[in-house]
Amino acid sequence: MENIYKPFRSKILKVIEQTYDTKVFRLEVKDFKYMPGQFVELSIPGVGEAPISITSSPHEEGYIDLCVRRIGTVTNALHRMKAGDYVWIRGPYGVGFPFETIKGKDIVYVAGGIGMAPLRSSLNYVLHHKKEFGKITVLYGARTPADLLYKEEFDRWAKECNFLVTVDSDKLPDGKPSGWKGNIGVVTTLFAKLNYSIKDAIGIVCGPPVMYKFVIQEFRKAGMPDSSIYISLERHMKCGVGKCQHCQINNRYVCLDGPVFNYADVKQLPEAI
Repeated sequence: MENIYKPFRSKILKVIEQTYDTKVFRLEVKDFKYMPGQFVELSIPGVGEAPISITSSPHEEGYIDLCVRRIGTVTNALHRMKAGDYVWIRGPYGVGFPFETIKGKDIVYVAGGIGMAPLRSSLNYVLHHKKEFGKITVLYGARTPADLLYKEEFDRWAKECNFLVTVDSDKLPDGKPSGWKGNIGVVTTLFAKLNYSIKDAIGIVCGPPVMYKFVIQEFRKAGMPDSSIYISLERHMKCGVGKCQHCQINNRYVCLDGPVFNYADVKQLPEAI
C-alpha cells in the first residue's frame, strides 16, 4: 500500500450473521499487510466513517474480516449492506500485539462481549504459529448465550487450546430460557477453573471498560506482573491518525500508540481504564 491515509474501495464478499446485532463483513483486499490488534477506518459515502478492528488473521490472504455491532450511524448503514456492495477502507492503523516479545510464553486471553473480535485475530494467529508459543488459554464471557460470537469456532478452539466460556445470564435477551448448560457468571469466575499457574504467562485483555480492573485484579492475584499484561483500548478511537485528539490520554494517542498497550505503561493514566 503506497499511502495508508488514502482510502481504497473494497467489495463486500460475504456477510456472516453472528448475533441479533452483530455481523462479520468479509472485505476483498489486495496486498494488504496487517497484524492482529490493528484496525481500519471504514467509510460509507454519504454516511460517515468509523474505526473497526480487524478480526481475521494475517495468514488468511485476499480478504479481511470486520466484526461489527450495530450501534451507530455507520454501523447501522453497514448492516443494511450485502455481498457485492462496496465500502471504502483506509489503514491498517495502530500498534498490534507484541508477538516477538511474547514468543515462547503461555498466553491467557480474556475477552468480554465484542472484545472477542480483535482477540480472535490474535488467537487464530497464535494457533496458526502454535509451535512458537506455550500453553494457550481463552476465557470468554458474554451477556447471554445469544451474545456469544464465533460459536462456529468453539469446537476447534476447544481442541487447540484451553477454551472456557461463560455468560452473565442463561436467559435470552427477551427473558426466555436459552437451554444454556455451561458456566454462568462474569468472565472472572473462569479464573477459578484454571488448574495451572499463570504467574509467568502473558495476559491479554479486551472487553467492556468495567471488565478491565477486575480481570487485572485476577492476574495480579495469580502473581502476574503488570508488565506481562496487555490491554486493548480501541474504544477511544475516532479518526485513526492522531488528528482529532478524540483518543488522547494524557500524552498518548490510542490510535497511534495503541490500541494495544502494555498495562505497566498506562496504569498511571487516570482515563486509561
